[in-house]
Parts: sequence; structure tokens; C-alpha cells
Amino acid sequence: MHVEGIVQGVGFRPFVYSLANRLGLAGRVHNDVNGVHIEVEGALAGVEEFLTALERDAPALSAIERVTVVSGEPAGHRGFTIATSDPAGPRRALVSADTATCDDCLRELADPADRRHRYPFINCTNCGPRFTIVRGVPYDRPTTTMAAFGMCDDCAREYHDPGDRRYHAQPTCCPACGPRLSLRDPRGTELCGDPIACAAVLLRAGRVVAVKGLGGYHLAVTASDERAAAALRGRKHREEKPFAVMAADLAQARLLAEIDDTAAALLTGRARPIVLLPRRDAAPAGVPTGAPAGPLAVAPSVVPSVAPSVAPGNRSLGLMLPYTALHHLLLAELAEPIVLTSGNVSDEPIAYEDDDALTRLGGIADAFLTHDRAIHQRTDDSVIRPLPGAITMLRRARGYAPEPLALRRPVSAPVLACGAELKSTFCLAQGRRAFVSQHIGDLENHDTLRAFAESIDHYCRLFGIRPEIVAHDLHPGYLSTRHALEITGVEHVGVQHHHAHIAACLADNGDPGPVIGVAFDGLGHGADGTLWGGEFLRADLAGYERLGHLAQVPMPGGAAAIRQPWRMTAAYLRDDHPGLDVARRNAERWDDALHLAATGLDSPLTSSAGRLFDAVAALLGVRDKITYDGQAAIELEQRAEPAETGAYPAAVTTPASGPLIVEGGDLVRAAAADLSAGADPGVIAGRFHNGVAAAITRTCVALRQSTGLTAVALSGGVFQNALLLDRTVQRLRAAGFRVLKHVRVPPNDGGLSLGQASVAAATRDRT
Repeated sequence: MHVEGIVQGVGFRPFVYSLANRLGLAGRVHNDVNGVHIEVEGALAGVEEFLTALERDAPALSAIERVTVVSGEPAGHRGFTIATSDPAGPRRALVSADTATCDDCLRELADPADRRHRYPFINCTNCGPRFTIVRGVPYDRPTTTMAAFGMCDDCAREYHDPGDRRYHAQPTCCPACGPRLSLRDPRGTELCGDPIACAAVLLRAGRVVAVKGLGGYHLAVTASDERAAAALRGRKHREEKPFAVMAADLAQARLLAEIDDTAAALLTGRARPIVLLPRRDAAPAGVPTGAPAGPLAVAPSVVPSVAPSVAPGNRSLGLMLPYTALHHLLLAELAEPIVLTSGNVSDEPIAYEDDDALTRLGGIADAFLTHDRAIHQRTDDSVIRPLPGAITMLRRARGYAPEPLALRRPVSAPVLACGAELKSTFCLAQGRRAFVSQHIGDLENHDTLRAFAESIDHYCRLFGIRPEIVAHDLHPGYLSTRHALEITGVEHVGVQHHHAHIAACLADNGDPGPVIGVAFDGLGHGADGTLWGGEFLRADLAGYERLGHLAQVPMPGGAAAIRQPWRMTAAYLRDDHPGLDVARRNAERWDDALHLAATGLDSPLTSSAGRLFDAVAALLGVRDKITYDGQAAIELEQRAEPAETGAYPAAVTTPASGPLIVEGGDLVRAAAADLSAGADPGVIAGRFHNGVAAAITRTCVALRQSTGLTAVALSGGVFQNALLLDRTVQRLRAAGFRVLKHVRVPPNDGGLSLGQASVAAATRDRT
């Protein structure tokens, strides 16, 4: 039999070996470039039980896609063996994502009698680095960055013992033979003493420490230290975007945020993403809790606090738990949470090579907690927002990539989709598998573009894919589009931005469509040359029709209107409500913005839902200027009163020809009227969110009458907004619609490449 899926590096061969021996069967098992090959023979009842148990009892980290069984005459095997891997043939084997340290390894880590006591690189078949250390397949030690470390006799004995938990665990090592931890200054000079204890001393003293993780370097400070957090912001040039916080364990995390069962499962699961959670009011630091902070705590824990500069003005907190032994040891030594943010200057890719990290982070970090195990593929942390009984994936990276997404229909030719510009990912599709890359970043500089291109090459080699079709966004200025068009000898397919969003939602849900697609985002290049972003489409994977959109408004100053949301308030209100605070705050430039909007000079038209949210955010005094993408809308959501049930009305008009028009300006004017009447801004924000959800539902009802479609797909970055998503889904379901939303890939541009690949494949099949 041949087993395909995630079956290498997850303890599958030892599982097969143990199963066959328990059932008294003979044969052999080995890895090859497609998966795991098994030959088994013996009594019929035993073979049948083997086939059943193979899938039923497979290792927790495995994911079986297909088992192909062929019967034949017994070959006369004596006993059952694990044979040498077969590297021949085209590569189709999968690689597991990196996995958090398992409970068995944590027990050994904390056991003074164990030879791996406090060893930062402890791992086994069930946990540890995978994708970030793999250079090729089959997944064996020589094709990983662990090839540089020869195993000692004790590790080799475990590695070759089929009954051991570390049997053929490729990163197996110990203090005698494995990677070594060190603490270095910004010049690379090693500092004396216990690296973890010394790093903790530096952190307590308010220093910034760069910590080498699974997929790259992070920058750490203690979460309670306002001066350190502010210093980190200044050095990293990250003005206000929230930092992530790592807590020692779930109990400590519960002191910082509201955590339900869904969030707890995410925090403690094998992927260990950053989880966005409602924060608790900060408790004063220094109050003993009477319980250790984690399994390795060396000092009494304190009630943790979070400094204002960690997540300024934000009611949510991005929390994660340790996912490597190094993190566990450091958090236990400190007995308090730390900020752990990507090791980069804002807008650059995360540093992952040691020399590059010293160069790029030398002006930010005061010390480097590092080691000599190379990272082959940089991978940032994943980010997830839990919803009642569901999740929204905001950034898909460590813990999830490169595991493929199953496609409803196989693609007829290999596809590379290059995504968009912001929150960049790419997608490689072959057969029934779509490999959506880890989050790369915003393609706005050469370093990120180089990381993007290098990752594409690595995926192509790793999974043996040679693209015949290359899909790209229609925007000619995107670096991803330029990269796609530079690839020769392939068929190029341009995909409209918002069609790709809806196609991504369809592929995410395994639904072929057609649906009413609601694509709400910041901006995307429209088929008519204008800037779209509040779209209602009739869409399937192969095509789309624009059935409706938010009324177009000018963007005074073009890109300046994105950075300065007050300009959108001016564009929506024009001369209405001139006495508003937003006009007084920006009086020197308000008339200029009105002039640009009236004349159309440097004011491209847009139907963007993101700009609509910006206008209301500035109107309510939430944000006149942003320092990161989506900031005004994010803070507007947090300002909204969740208990508010009122909704502002927005007219939906039907022109004599062309798509329906949803008057977003009605919502802005209603909000301005309430503000002038003295209504609470939180109530106004709540009514605005409800009004947008009501307008979406009303438009979809009208489109159902004209198209007969009863399913709605929601996609685009605006649907990262949990309040809007919840209100919209509730209203649509109450109106009798089946609603599709994102689960496995982000609704933002991080999921766009999956949509592009799906459209390109469907277009090829149709023609």
C-alpha cells in the first residue's frame, strides 16, 4: 500500500512498525518521494485489521490524504522492518509544519534526572522543527539543517530503536551532540554565564533581547516595562501597531485576556499561533499569585501587567504560549510575560540568518539569545482571531504552512499564483493540493521581494512543482504582478482582485459556486480602471459579474487619503456638518481636500468599504492619521458598543443600467447627525457597523430576487472585523441565506493567492 499526505516526520513509520508487530504481520515500510510505502503480509484477519487501524489510529501529527492498496502474492518477508528511504522519482511527498514542544518532552525538560534536562532543543517524533529546517525530501536528517550535527551514541540508539519515541525523529539531539545556545552582544561576541539566566537578567533590566525561534528572530522585552516597550517601538520604527505577548502558560494568559474554549484550544494546540483576545484590565505588577508561572518556574509568579506601549489604545491583545523549549525555559526564568515581536525593522522581512540578524537588528537589540542550528525557511508567527464557535485566520504561517489545502477538483496543470502586494503570499497548486505559502509581508521593498522569490523557488523544489500557469493581480504596479510577468515559458492569467477574494472563499469552503460574493476591502484594481473595494459579485471560480457596489467617492489626495482618514470624511460630507470637530482639527487642509474632491484633481474614484470605515473613524475622533494598514477601521471596531442594536439606513438604488448602488454616504451623514446631537461615539460606531451589515443583507436580498442565488460568500480585509462579520452573518442567515466565510486562509490579501490559483485553473479547464 502507498500512503499519501503528511506522513513523513510525524512518527508514521514507527507507528506502522508497531502496528504490524502487534498484529503478527511481516513486511517492511519506507519513505519515498510520494509518501510512505508499505508491504505487509500475513493472516487475512490481521491484514484487514492493519488496513483499518492504519487510518483510524494514525499519529496525531499525520494527515492521510489517500491510501492506495494493491494485493499480490506473499513475498516471504521474515519479520517487519523499516527500510532505507527511496529518493528516486518526482517529488510529491508533503512536509509537516513546525510543531510546539509536546508534553512528553516538557516532562523530560523539567526532570533533573533526565539527560535532556533544561536542554533548549529537546524534541521527538511528535514535536519540534519541521518545515523551517527542511532542505528537501524525502524528509530525512541529511535533507535538513540538522545534518551538521552528528548524533552521539545515546541519541543514535534512540533514533534506531523502533520502540523509542525518537525513532527516526530527524531533529533528535541532546546536550552532548546537538545545537548549542549562546548569548551574544550586537558585535557577535559571546557573553559568559548561563545564556537563559543572563538573558532574563537583561530583560528585567529593561533591555531588548533578540531571540532566535523556529522560523526567525524575535525581539523581546518584558511586557510590563513601559520604558522598554517604548524603546523597542522607537528602535523598530513601529509607531503604534500592537506587539504580541507571550505568556508562560494558559493560567498566566487568563490573567491578561478573556479566554473561552475556542481560544484555549488555539493557544495550547500544536500550531501555537498568536490569538487576538479581549484584554482584561491591567493588574499591577509585583503581586504574588501563589502559583508558579509554568512547569519550569524558578520563582513565584506575579500578577502580570501589560505596559501601555505594548498595544496602545487597543482593547484586544495578541497572546501566544511558548512553542519551543527555549521559550519555556526563558518564560519560566522570568516568571512574567514578554513582548515577542518579529525580528525586523517595520516593513522588512523577519531576520532568520545569524549574520544578517546581527547586521539588521544590531541597532535594535542589546543582546542576542541565539544558537547554531540553521533556519532554512523564514516563517513568521500565525495570527488567528477566535469567533463564537469558529475562527478567522488573519495570518497563516508557522504551525500551518506548508501543509496543503485540499481542492474540490484537481487542477489540470500546475499553477503558481503570485498574490497581491500587501500581506503577500503565493500559492502553488498541483493535482488536488494547493500550497499557500507562509505570510511573506508587504512587497514594498527589494528585501521582501527577494524573500518572496526565494520562497517560491524553495516550494517548487520541495514539492516538485513546475508551474505551467502563472496567475497575478491586474494592478500593473504591484511587485507581485511584475514578478509573475517576468516568468517565461508559462501561460499568464490576470485575475481581478475582488473576484480572487471570492474565489478564495469558495476554495476555502470547497464550494464551486456560483454565489453572491461580497468583497469588502481597502482597494483593488477594478476592471473599469477605478479603485474597487465594496463589491457585490455573481461569482464562481471561472468568472464573475459585478452586480452592485458602494457608491463611488473621490479620494482627495490619492494615497494621502489612505494615510489620513479625515480626507475621506471630507469627501463623504463635503459641505454638510461644517462645525464637526474633524473639520476643526484639520481646518488648515479641509478646504483643500474639499476642492480636490469637487474637481477630481488627484482624487481617484473608489467604491472602497475600507475608506468608508476610515471616514467614520475620523468623524468620531478615533483616528485622523494612521501608522499601519487598517488602523482606523480596527480602532473604530473597538470603539463600537457591542450591545447597540440600532442601525443607520443606507439606500440601495437600481440605475437604469449597470449594477446596484449602495449609498455608503447615508451612513456617514447619519453618524454625523447623531454626533452633532451629542450621541455617544461608541453608540454611533455600533449603529454604523449594524448599518453596514443591514445594507449588505438588503443588497443580497435584492440580488437573490434577480439571480436566484441563495448562498453568500464574504471576503476581503474588512471582514477581519469580528463585529461586522458577526452582525452580517446573523442578518444573512436570518434572511435565509447560506453563508460562506473564511476559515483556513485569511479574508485579507493573505488569502488572495489561493483565489487566483483557483480562478486560473478553472479558466484553463473551461477553455
